Order: sequence, then C-alpha cells, then structure tokens
Amino acid sequence: MTDATHKTADLPQPEAARRPSRLKNAWESDLAYSLRHSPVAILSLIITLILILAAVFAPLIATTNPYDPASLNLMNGFTPPGAANAFTGESFLMGTDDQGRDVFSTILYGMRISLFVGVSAVLFAMILGVTLGLLAGYVGGWTETIIMRIADVQLTFPSILVAMLITGVSRGVTPPEYRDEVAILVLILAIGLSDWVQFARVVRGATLVEKNKEYVQAARLIGRSGGGIMLRHILPNVLSPVLVIATISLALAIIAEATLSFLGVGAPPTQPSLGTLIRIGQGFLFSGEWWILFFPAMTLLTLALAVNLLGDWLRDALNPRLR
Repeated sequence: MTDATHKTADLPQPEAARRPSRLKNAWESDLAYSLRHSPVAILSLIITLILILAAVFAPLIATTNPYDPASLNLMNGFTPPGAANAFTGESFLMGTDDQGRDVFSTILYGMRISLFVGVSAVLFAMILGVTLGLLAGYVGGWTETIIMRIADVQLTFPSILVAMLITGVSRGVTPPEYRDEVAILVLILAIGLSDWVQFARVVRGATLVEKNKEYVQAARLIGRSGGGIMLRHILPNVLSPVLVIATISLALAIIAEATLSFLGVGAPPTQPSLGTLIRIGQGFLFSGEWWILFFPAMTLLTLALAVNLLGDWLRDALNPRLR
C-alpha cells in the first residue's frame, strides 16, 4: 500500500492543481500587500465602496423618491433631524428641506448624479488625454508641437474656469427648452475637456521613453503599424500612472461638478446633485435650518476625501521608487 501511495504521488498532477489560483496571486501581490498594511487606504476604500453602493441602490435604500411630486408633502417642510413634524407626526433621519423632501433620500439620489458626472468626465478626459498623449509622443513633429502647445495654453487657466467657459458657451448655443435635458452631458464634456491635459502630458512623457525600447523596435521590424504598436505595445506599459491620475481626478471632478452646480451652471433643479443641494441649503443656513446644508456638504466632503486618499495610496503603491 505504501508503494501504491508513492506511485500515486509520483504521477504528474493536473496543471490546474499545480498552478496557484488567480485569487491567491492577487492577494499575495505587491499592491494587495501595500493595501493590507495601510489602514488609511483600507478605511478610504470601505467608505468609497459604501457611498458608491448607496448611490447605486438609492431606489432601494431611500425612504421616498424625493423627485416624485406625488410623494411630497409640503406640510413636512423644515422638519429637524429625528424630530416629529408638528402637522403630520412623521420623523426623518436627516430632516426635510423646504419642499418636504427627505434630506437623506435627496443625498442618495444627488450622489448618483455627482458620481455619474464625475466618473463619466474622468473617463472622457482619460480617453482624450491618452489618445493625444500617445500621438504626441509616438508621432512627434508638428503633431506633438500642436498638441503640447494647446495643453500649455490650457494649463495657464484654472480648470474650473475652463469648465465654466465651456458650460457658458454650451448654454448660450442651446435652446432654452433643451438646456435641462442636456445639462448633465454639458457638465461631463466641460469637466472632461478641462482635465485631459494632465493625462496627455504624462502619457506623452512615458511614450517618449517606451518608443525607443527594443520591443518597440522589434515590432517595427516585423511590420507592425504605428497604431498597432501604440495600442498593443506602448499603451499597456503606460497605464499605471494613468490609473493613478484617474483616481485622483475623480475626486477633483466630483468637486468641480459640485462647484458648477453650486454656482447655478451645473445640474438642473430637476436632477439636483450634491452641489445643487448645497446651494439650496445655503439659502436656509442663517434662518436656522442648518441640516439642509450640513448633511449634503458632509457627504460631499467624505466622498471627495475618501477617493483622494485612495488615489494617494495608489500613487505610492505603484511608485517603484517607494517599494
């Protein structure tokens, strides 16, 4: 029986049994190790996931749909947090605003708009910036000169002013009856067009380094086209800094959207974001209804801070000089 056991052990094992699982490899990777040893990153990740899930499942979590006129009761207006309304007897966790909308529900629905605009704007800026950065670094010549000079000119203006300019021009050329319908799209384009420069500059610098390496020269020798080399060979090797910039830019995009909405040129009243809720609450701050401003502002602060700290950790974890 002992000989049979030894013979069984000597037999070649299946490849799946000898190969470590992908989950185990991911858990033992340098990035996971850095995450496990960073309490701030873990806390930021947990808070970010909680807020994102709360926004995604807002219709299931919110007590009411705050933007459905049929569910509103003006008698519930200005109810303090946790207190019973003098007329209806209803109580709300974070109180109500001037229209009787539950502040907790408005935050969940408003966060959906803020996250959607922020993520979409960062994706648009990343795609545009990476494309232009690859072209500038690989093609060179007049293409690089034109792209980089446009980027230099845009860097002389604060990104929020560029976004306000694009938003103002878009509102001016859009018929009044369609402004609310395209307001979210205009926000995404405005924030994306104001943030593409940093992606382009980083990708251009990395492309200038990568295009002179041996694997790119070998791809040219076997007849690969320029587009194929950029997409299949150079792009995967320049994505690490792009992911870091995208994470940090997400927090800045959310703040930019809130700023534009607070100034009245962002999300429409029919689809209010966190910035719109803060603008509404600011009008009642000095009359005693502090909760209308406080809770949306704290939600925006928590979301932006958590995403920003997560981006800082990712930048340090992917920096080979700090390993």
